[in-house]
Amino acid sequence: MKMNKHYPVRYQFVDADGIRVFYREAGDRARPTLLLLHGFASSSHQFRELIPLLADKFHLVAPDLPGFGFTEVPAQRNYRYRFDSFGETLTAFVDALALKSYALYVFDYGAPAGLRLALHYPERMTGLVSQNGNAYLEGLGDAWEPIRAYWADPSAENRQIVHDAVLNLEGIRWQYLHGVKTPESVAPEAYHLDTLLLERPGNKEIQLDLFLDYANNLPRYPEFQAFFRQTQLPALVIWGEHDPFFIPPGAHAWKRDNPNAVVELLDTGHFALETHVEHIALRIREVLGDEQSQ
Repeated sequence: MKMNKHYPVRYQFVDADGIRVFYREAGDRARPTLLLLHGFASSSHQFRELIPLLADKFHLVAPDLPGFGFTEVPAQRNYRYRFDSFGETLTAFVDALALKSYALYVFDYGAPAGLRLALHYPERMTGLVSQNGNAYLEGLGDAWEPIRAYWADPSAENRQIVHDAVLNLEGIRWQYLHGVKTPESVAPEAYHLDTLLLERPGNKEIQLDLFLDYANNLPRYPEFQAFFRQTQLPALVIWGEHDPFFIPPGAHAWKRDNPNAVVELLDTGHFALETHVEHIALRIREVLGDEQSQ
């Protein structure tokens, strides 16, 4: 599969939910839309290699969530950084772009954010790709333990423990490289960009608030699972099996609610696109029904 050079990526902003949302877009809007939702600590930048591999057959749209990437949140907006807010912002975003039909690619934070969007507009959904995007309790790995302690006791001390473990170059680099057999294949600018953007004024406090609010996703899991059961959408669940945060049982669990879901584990870590982007692109073409993928 070769990169199609006739579909350049467009880097744009749109006003939605009182926010100036940055997004990457490529492909013909007449094609089926695939909405790409990033996770912590990244942004739409994580899809930089995937987008050109799919833009000949899909209309790709990849926004930066508030607090990430290049999306701008005015101070007077008084934005509450929580996952319910992300769902509301994504709803406003798809409306601003007049997206009436789309499949979702969800990763990490993009899963609870995007699945809120799916619940709001279930009739618009055409398919799902979950790349280490969790929706089951058994998918939470041991790496969550410091954050679980923070959920149980959101003290200044526990908040500082999470801050020191995660919100620095070493912590971000570890998330990119843990479980990767060939770390030299992971572009260092990815985790350096994430770390640089964390240093913006107030951003680390935003991230700590989101870590705390992640606990509120767990009670929503049954709603997400009911959506899978009721819709039986074409679904590709393709995970890096060495991810310490979202572990393989969380991938296999999708089969309980959608027996037709394609579940595949890759020999890599959390940021599977860094090492397996061409394979993931091929599998998206196959599972989402692109008969001209070869």
